[in-house]
Amino acid sequence: MRLKLCIPRRECRAWRIHACCSFPQLDAQLLKAGTHDYYFASRGVRAPYPLYQLGNPQLRVFRTNYFLTLVRPGVPQPEDTVQFRIPMKMTRVELKDYLENIYNVPVAAVRTRIQHGSMKQRDHRNRRIKKPDYKVAYVQLAAGQTFQFPDLFPEKEETTEPGSFDEIQKKFMEDERQRQRDDPRRAGVPSWFGL
Repeated sequence: MRLKLCIPRRECRAWRIHACCSFPQLDAQLLKAGTHDYYFASRGVRAPYPLYQLGNPQLRVFRTNYFLTLVRPGVPQPEDTVQFRIPMKMTRVELKDYLENIYNVPVAAVRTRIQHGSMKQRDHRNRRIKKPDYKVAYVQLAAGQTFQFPDLFPEKEETTEPGSFDEIQKKFMEDERQRQRDDPRRAGVPSWFGL
């Protein structure tokens, strides 16, 4: 793949691709032209910056192209297993490198599966709508490491004072539910149907 510089000419508005040159010459042409757009000529894809090479000053921050989602498992998992929802293109090796190099999490093994999207939903023409597929990864942590999913919404202990508004409202609601409960002797016959 050859990297070519794309510089606008002042005399015409069309972008012209110049011949390849070395990175210092590219940087000089960039400063002169005031643009930071590069083309990969073989693909026609625009890249915002030239690829980093050893020797050039590293003035850029390299971020990953992937986003991981930590998921609370639907079924109980072992304490050393963490469940993620990952992009379809991400592989096991990339996930292991991602967790070890960026988050310093020791990983023993990675298992993945593809969850097919449901086709239960229908549109206004009664055609099925397929939800997108996604990949689920089960990461087994190294020996001695455990993970406990945080309790994001802990239940509060209700302490009500006797005679308070909350206590009266709660008692009223219980009495109302008891009053509206069906009589077992009526065998499912509604109350408006008198016998």
